[in-house]
Amino acid sequence: MQSSGNCTKILEGVSTEIHVQYYADSSLVLLTQVGKIGNLIQVSLPATISVVQSAPDDTELNAPALPPPPIAIQLVPLFGSAPSDRVQSLHNLYASQIATIVWLAQSENPLPMVRKNIIVGIALRKSGEVGDVDLTETERRTFYGAMSALQELLDHN
Repeated sequence: MQSSGNCTKILEGVSTEIHVQYYADSSLVLLTQVGKIGNLIQVSLPATISVVQSAPDDTELNAPALPPPPIAIQLVPLFGSAPSDRVQSLHNLYASQIATIVWLAQSENPLPMVRKNIIVGIALRKSGEVGDVDLTETERRTFYGAMSALQELLDHN
């Protein structure tokens, strides 16, 4: 059985907390930079779809090797909402990537498991930069830092 865990990292000068809690029917991952959760998203994937590890991204310097979220991934908002469509898209990106990382870590468990839904709680501090559609550099570095911290946390559990 996997144990729960948490960590705090400073990403782009902002304290970022990550908490992971496992339940019988789902897993909960909270990522907050403001000490609370503003948006809860349930992430699911049909059991027939596999989750695979990927090679490091050569286009992103110092980026962790992130498994690609499957296209069949399903996101369902449960509670809260983002202040804009752009921020909602960013939260969806976080939720999809977080769930994929958790599923991959669970698939490496020697005991056979049924793929659980992942509930992702997100609250990010507003970036000082403004981006139209693409991620700003601060958002990009924060995203990669958060995913790297989650991978480290799961590797130690």
